[in-house]
Amino acid sequence: MMAAVAAAEKGHQVDLYDSNEKLGKKLYITGKGRCNLTNAVDIGDYFDSIVHNHSFMYSALYSYTNADFMAFLEKHGVPLKTERGDRVFPASDKSSDVISGFKAALKHNCCRVYLNTRIIDLLITNNIVNGIVLENGDMQSYDAVILATGGKSYPSTGSDGNFFQILEKNGHQITPLSPGLVPINTKEDWPRDLQGLALKNVVLTLYKKTPKGQKKVKSMLGEMLFTHFGISGPLVLSLSSYMVGNTKDYCLELDLKPALSSDQMDARIQRDFLKYQNKDFGNALGDLLPSKMIPVMVDLSGINPAVKVNQITKEQRKKLVACFKQLRIGIAGLRDFNEAIITVGGVNVKEVDPGTMESKKIKNLYIAGEMLDVDALTGGYNIQIAVSTGWLAGNAVK
Repeated sequence: MMAAVAAAEKGHQVDLYDSNEKLGKKLYITGKGRCNLTNAVDIGDYFDSIVHNHSFMYSALYSYTNADFMAFLEKHGVPLKTERGDRVFPASDKSSDVISGFKAALKHNCCRVYLNTRIIDLLITNNIVNGIVLENGDMQSYDAVILATGGKSYPSTGSDGNFFQILEKNGHQITPLSPGLVPINTKEDWPRDLQGLALKNVVLTLYKKTPKGQKKVKSMLGEMLFTHFGISGPLVLSLSSYMVGNTKDYCLELDLKPALSSDQMDARIQRDFLKYQNKDFGNALGDLLPSKMIPVMVDLSGINPAVKVNQITKEQRKKLVACFKQLRIGIAGLRDFNEAIITVGGVNVKEVDPGTMESKKIKNLYIAGEMLDVDALTGGYNIQIAVSTGWLAGNAVK
């Protein structure tokens, strides 16, 4: 939609095709229907939240910034608000308002919209695109084509990854696709026993096996959630995007008390043990843990829940400290594309001009949004990447 508006504002006649029955279907479900559409941090800080190929995004993000996007929406009748973490939402909390803003811009710029119309191929002659092939067999001629068909996440919204095969057939290299910002299946059963429990202000660290041992990939502070299959929540979704290749090469380490060092944690446990010295161990952790987590932690510590606190040895206490500070979680795999917020991988960015989004393989073909091998953390960054690359592509059409 942004690419269409940008091209139309340059004076081009634009036809927008969507295989769905309505525009912006994926926007409807973003931010749980509230649409976290961008992030209000300084545009220079965006690159810290882009996981793969952030340098490719310099031209796009500086050419069309978050401030530009917010001004665009407000101009087209969408009041905005900024919440915790500089996340920007429509003031109404309705993603449909954002789509209405885009529709107003498309109408204002006389873009023709074709819904329920699926494109199945491109017309290419001598590495120059000159049209499209529709599912009903019709061929339409165009001076330029902008592809913004998304990745493979939430295929029910129309992003089924079909166009990656078409681009590959025409000489583009596609970085392998995998689910991104996605929940994780755990090897252990105990996370499933905690289904529904949310933890705040914990640190989760991702490690990868290497020939030389464990290598720390990324560590983050935030919130996580235990589920019927393993773990989810903002921390888990963010770290999932850093897992490239075989997910079984990775594991997670949970620090339940990041404000305390291991020595401080030990001292805190000793204070609680003194307070509850005549109680059974299984009844002595109420000041340190949510009630639902106590039996799990007791089991993981290996300490008999019926033993009196004053009988627990220093070695047993040391193991309990490790459970609080270095709780290992094995990764059985990622959930699939149906649950992934974004797609990791896509069109190799070395084959796309970062200043115009034009394919280096096929002249007059532009590629934007989630099709590109660029992805970011949650917080509105991925939608901003989509609109910035879309605007740059539309603006670059000759």
